[in-house]
Amino acid sequence: MADFVQFAVSGLTIGAVYALVALGFTLIYNASSVVNFAQGEFVMLGGMATVFLAALGLPLPAAAVAAVIAAVAVGIVVHALVIEPARGANAVTLIILTIGVSLVLRGAAPLIFDKQFHKLPGFSGEAAVGVLGAAVQPQAFWVVGGAAVIVLALKLFLARTLFGKAVLATAADRMAAMLAGINTGVIVGFAFATSAAIGAIAGILVTPITLTSYDVGVMLSLKGFAAAVLGGIGSPLGAVAGGLLLGLLEALAAGYLSSTYKDAAAFVVLIAVLMAMPGGLARVKQVERV
Repeated sequence: MADFVQFAVSGLTIGAVYALVALGFTLIYNASSVVNFAQGEFVMLGGMATVFLAALGLPLPAAAVAAVIAAVAVGIVVHALVIEPARGANAVTLIILTIGVSLVLRGAAPLIFDKQFHKLPGFSGEAAVGVLGAAVQPQAFWVVGGAAVIVLALKLFLARTLFGKAVLATAADRMAAMLAGINTGVIVGFAFATSAAIGAIAGILVTPITLTSYDVGVMLSLKGFAAAVLGGIGSPLGAVAGGLLLGLLEALAAGYLSSTYKDAAAFVVLIAVLMAMPGGLARVKQVERV
C-alpha cells in the first residue's frame, strides 16, 4: 500500500506539470488554432530564470515573479513577431514555426544561462512528510496545489469576467467575434502571454523536485502535447485529466515494471485510448472551443 501511495503521489506531481503544459497547448489552440510546440520552453524559462535571478541575490519570491514576467514578455514577442505575421497560414506551417521558436529558445538558453542542471530549494523545506506510509516531499503539495489554483483561477476568469467572455467568444468563432467588435489579435496575444505564464509557474514549482536545465522543454512539450491529445485537444478539463493520467501511468510503470519502460507504457496507453476514442477522453469529435 505504501509503495502504491508513493507511486501515485509521484505520478500526480509530475502529472500536474504535464496538465499545466497541456493547458497551455489548449489555450493557444482554442484561441488561434495553433499547436504551440514551444510550450515546454516556457517551463524551462521559468525554472532557469528563477535559479539565476535568485543566484544574483533576489529573494526567491521576487525572482519567481520576475521569471514569470520574463516568460510572459517572451510569449508576447513570439506572438507579435512569429504567429501574428503568419496569420492565415496552414496548420503545418504554423507548427513548423513553433518548432523553430522552440529551437531558438533552446539555443539561446545556454548563452543566457548555462548547460548545467540546477535546483531550487523546496518552498517548505526538504524534510519528507509521511502519507499512508509513503514519504512525500513537501514540494509535491506545492506542485499539485499550485496547479489546482491555476486551473480554478483560469476557469473563474473565463466565466466571470468580460475579458474572459471575449476569450471564449474568440475561441468559439474568431470571425463572429471580430464582427462583434472584439479585437481578436489582442485575445490571441493574451492567450500566448497566459500560456507562457502558466508554463513558467509550472517550471518554478517543479524545479525543486526534478531539476532544470536548458533542454528540459523538449520532453515537456511532447508530454504536454500527449496529455492534451489524450484528454481531447481543445478541452481544458480534458487537458488536466490527460496530464494527471499520463503522470500516473508513468509513475506506476516505473514503479512496478522499470523506469526504462515508463515513457513507452504511457504512450502505448495513449495510442490505445485514441484507437478506442479518437477524440480523447473528453470525446472531442469536433473541437468545441470553450
